[in-house]
Amino acid sequence: MANAISILSDRLRWEEKALYKSALSMGLKASIVDAKSHTLDILDESSLPAEVRESDVVLQRCVSHYRGLYYAAVLERFGRLVVNSFSTSLISGNKLLTSLELAKRGIPTPRTYVSFSDDSAVEFMDRHGYPMVVKPIVGSWGRMVAKVDDRDDASIIVEFRRMLQDPTYQVYYLQEYVRRPPRDIRAVVVGDSVVAAEYRYQPPDDWRTNIARGGRAEPANLREDEREIMLKAAEAVGGGVLGVDAMETEEGLLVHEVNGGVEFHGVSRATGIDVASKIVEYVKSIARR
Repeated sequence: MANAISILSDRLRWEEKALYKSALSMGLKASIVDAKSHTLDILDESSLPAEVRESDVVLQRCVSHYRGLYYAAVLERFGRLVVNSFSTSLISGNKLLTSLELAKRGIPTPRTYVSFSDDSAVEFMDRHGYPMVVKPIVGSWGRMVAKVDDRDDASIIVEFRRMLQDPTYQVYYLQEYVRRPPRDIRAVVVGDSVVAAEYRYQPPDDWRTNIARGGRAEPANLREDEREIMLKAAEAVGGGVLGVDAMETEEGLLVHEVNGGVEFHGVSRATGIDVASKIVEYVKSIARR
């Protein structure tokens, strides 16, 4: 069992504070480490922060996907236990890699396509038919996610992405538009358990359900088959502490995202479940396996 835990963060949110308090309440030595404050020598373990060197496990909670991903890579280079692991963070932080793993395991997910140029993306959407959904392969909070209703929309999105000059935007991650109720499901999976789940309702002026965009949350009581899908989706990206998002259809759930840096303030408030304690208990249990 772990005696010390470090929480690696680049922005101190409600979640990181809750994790820190939970760790202390369980008698653990806990620290919050600012990932932005260090330069690490990949040949010298002593360059790691003292709090990290003294910890049994590091809980990686960076908002920046790339900062957390590569910090985890360095920590694992020195044999440190990181949750989530570099591999899990790599896959869950990239929508295309996530979709590939879900498809490989036969987990129901929206029909997904990938184009590698502006022209081929627009040509495909014209041929496939509208509406479609365009997402960045890396990103959260619904940013740069767009519902494309016609060729004019497609042209505007392509031009905007071109102006940003971000090489990742030359990869077009395209999904069918799924007609669903005005909500989706967010399940928090910790290890091999679904510890909490919520319905996330879209706000009146947006088709997206992100709480960060004004959506509201209610507790969700999942059926056993729904819980099984959530667990399989989390396992597909490597397991750990994950948020699995799924849409309800007449044929059943479709998993559309798996989030490695899951925010759980909303689901904790909606369900009354102490998700932070569930996470700390899990991290504590795996540290000495």
